[in-house]
Amino acid sequence: EVQLVESGGGLVQAGGSLRLSCAASDITFDDYAVTWFRQAPGKEREGVSCITSSDGSTRYVDSVKGRFTISSDNAKKTVYLQMNSLKPEDTAVYYCAAADATVCPWVPGGGTRWYPIDLYEYDYWGQGTQVTVSS
Repeated sequence: EVQLVESGGGLVQAGGSLRLSCAASDITFDDYAVTWFRQAPGKEREGVSCITSSDGSTRYVDSVKGRFTISSDNAKKTVYLQMNSLKPEDTAVYYCAAADATVCPWVPGGGTRWYPIDLYEYDYWGQGTQVTVSS
């Protein structure tokens, strides 16, 4: 059974950093696009960033550009989300999801903006890890 397991969440002060990990069992990310999502209480789920390990292509939502960096280590079957300059509005449960796709299921939103495709059916989801940023 394929599992995605997130880790690395926690409580941090504004301006601090965390690195989230998404580790896979029984698959390698070479043939998958992996998106990090987040969901804050009372808010809709939001796509944050995506990577395709096959070519290293990445996508970011505007609100995290320049602060978050997504990367992958195929040997470790792990995708990371390095989060710097954290803000209270980054507080959420963060999930990783893998899609059997060679490109990120994201679409351009005008200019340099990108957004994940609504209702795209990812193949695997993790259980989530809580990130709390205090002011």
